[in-house]
Amino acid sequence: MYKRLRLRNRADFSRVYRYGKSFANHQFVVYGCRRKDTEQFRVGVSCSKKIGNAVVRNRMRRMIKEIVRHHEQEIVTQMDLIFIVRKGAVDMPYKEMEKSLLHVLRKASLLKSCKR
Repeated sequence: MYKRLRLRNRADFSRVYRYGKSFANHQFVVYGCRRKDTEQFRVGVSCSKKIGNAVVRNRMRRMIKEIVRHHEQEIVTQMDLIFIVRKGAVDMPYKEMEKSLLHVLRKASLLKSCKR
């Protein structure tokens, strides 16, 4: 995923947690906060140490970023998004994880095809 599409600093994460809305399923929590100053969306991924060791956490981050990259055109713009990984997602194969992630995005109305 491009650097310009990533949330990187603590202030950005804090703003999304504070002012954003959250939606969840058994595997993921997604926080979304609207931004007016850009036409792009930005993504951050958070994995707790409860998920597993660094190898497992980094694998989860890479898989989520890859799913977002594949569905980049479907996600609404002008948003900052944070994905929080829950334990249920650790042992999931890629296709199931993709389905679950799209489900939580659809639930949050963050996909262009299901915009309210």
